[in-house]
Amino acid sequence: MTDSQVPPTDAQGPTASEVPETGGQLARRTVLVAGGAAVTAVGVGGVLSANASAQEATPATAAATSTSTEDTCYTLTSELVEGPYYIDADKIRRDVTEDQPGIPLTLDLKVIDADTCRPLRDAAVDIWHCNATGVYSGYEAGGGGGPAPTGAPPSGTPTGTPTGGPPGGGGGHQEPTDDDRFLRGTWHTDRHGHVTFKTVFPGWYQGRCVHIHVKVHVAGEWTDAGYEGGHTCHTGQLFFDEKSVIASSVLEPYVSNTTTRTTLTEDGIYPQNGHEGGLLYLQYDRRHIGRGVRARLTLGVAPDETNDGTGGGGPGGPGPSASASPSATTG
Repeated sequence: MTDSQVPPTDAQGPTASEVPETGGQLARRTVLVAGGAAVTAVGVGGVLSANASAQEATPATAAATSTSTEDTCYTLTSELVEGPYYIDADKIRRDVTEDQPGIPLTLDLKVIDADTCRPLRDAAVDIWHCNATGVYSGYEAGGGGGPAPTGAPPSGTPTGTPTGGPPGGGGGHQEPTDDDRFLRGTWHTDRHGHVTFKTVFPGWYQGRCVHIHVKVHVAGEWTDAGYEGGHTCHTGQLFFDEKSVIASSVLEPYVSNTTTRTTLTEDGIYPQNGHEGGLLYLQYDRRHIGRGVRARLTLGVAPDETNDGTGGGGPGGPGPSASASPSATTG
């Protein structure tokens, strides 16, 4: 892949000027997966944020002696289903927006070893999600994500009980139908375990609440072809609270998405356990969400564990080492 670029690994991490606008594609690699993710409270300077409850902020061990809240270790987040729309050939880049319209979203993630609280440097982090009208890149020909919008715009509060999943749903991987790769990307963590992506606030599709998929790969090597080898130590999904989703739904292009929206509490994949299950901390101007949203989460992973993302997830679903739940199979 001649146009790919190896992310820099200097002590300060990548700078904005180092982000390729059209990076190369990630080399095909064997994907093994693992561990879980967990979160810490993040200081909020904006006018609105999603906060953890006291139960969600309980440390996993009294041995955690971090000097800052963000470095505190917590229990592993539930491993969640990979979904049918993962493509192991994403571009090496932090700005995944391309030409997709929507509310600007800055996604700040920190990856730490949940046992030691030490940041994981040079881990490869994948994100992918649907656009404002519920479509995943690479699957437009097959309607991947949701049907084309028709009829009147949806109201702010969803009604009824959603059924089924997205077209071509199920936990099994679906082969891409086209070469588009918008809203997909891979980048490395810096020496502090941080990685930041620029994207847009996701939309929704049949049977799923608003979410972003994430994978963390470790023990591999960055080469001219991308990230090779290693294994995947976490497969999860990141979620948005209802206030933010309702606020976004009245703006274009989200208002054009007439697919019945599934709420966070109705979703069959979200474990209903707050930040431990991937609920993001959000900052935005509640009067002008269209100006942009900043989302944060710390992922506490078990770097030596593996999980391929084909099982787990959903309320009452298994933990990191349990067998898959057959009901949690949509992406």
